[in-house]
Amino acid sequence: MIKDLPDTSTVAVSKELVKMRESGGAVTLGRVLTLVVKTDLGEPTEGAIEAANAASREHPCRVIVVASGERTVESRLDAQIRVGGDAGASEVVVLNLYGELADHGHSVVIPFLLPDTPVVTWWPGHAPAVPAQDSLGQLGHRRITDASHDGDAAAALASRRAGYAPGDSDIAWSQITPWRALLASAFDRPPHTTVDSVKVTGPAESPSVDLLAGWLRSALGAPTLRARGSFEVRIERSDGVLILAVDQNNNAVLSSPNRPDGRIAMMVRGISDCLAEELRRLDPDEIYELALHGLTELDFVTEGAA
Repeated sequence: MIKDLPDTSTVAVSKELVKMRESGGAVTLGRVLTLVVKTDLGEPTEGAIEAANAASREHPCRVIVVASGERTVESRLDAQIRVGGDAGASEVVVLNLYGELADHGHSVVIPFLLPDTPVVTWWPGHAPAVPAQDSLGQLGHRRITDASHDGDAAAALASRRAGYAPGDSDIAWSQITPWRALLASAFDRPPHTTVDSVKVTGPAESPSVDLLAGWLRSALGAPTLRARGSFEVRIERSDGVLILAVDQNNNAVLSSPNRPDGRIAMMVRGISDCLAEELRRLDPDEIYELALHGLTELDFVTEGAA
């Protein structure tokens, strides 16, 4: 069920939300958090809503979308409420803000926050330089950004590192969870030999590959190169070379000394999968913080460099 409320107020939206919830049989007792989604003019608002709806099937929540529009027009709030089948396992409140109101999303959001539940703020597109200092970010127990959709990925990661605060995370980080798990499992197996060097190769504009390299630099403490080219992780150890790559069938191939190659089917993780993973934890992600700091200790080389 979808209800449009053009040129409205927060009071009118709240009343209509209660009415739709009661008539549709939806309840808030099962909502475990409030997800605030911040978008700006021209950003993929509908795609963010679809991802939030999919993630809500694992984490029932109230989704509040704050979409800032033209600032040169008169202040106006256009709202939309979605419940039932149009909202997954959540209820969605879309708040389109125009004029001066577009710069005061924090004040408009507060009346819709569920009481006594955690708040997560997500920027699916461009994010503020320091999310923890943003007015909407200050509402969140967790703050989720997406460097891969923030224009200049390298600049976005540099900004995340400089402005990091406990509770920050990024979709680009959760996209590499399976790859990190594979590498961690390889190091769990004996022999536990010394790592001499690491080389991580991948697309030039891939914040996920950058974070993978930063994580390995922090975790292993060995010199780490970040090269441009086809995806491969090459770890030089005293007993030989450990290689993680992708074959022609898009399977992950893990090669290690004196062991048969391991092949694992790896699916491309969508935004909804990554968002659902981020919503599973509300405590600070200390490993992500280490990966960000590891970026400062990487050596960047061109494809084919040693």
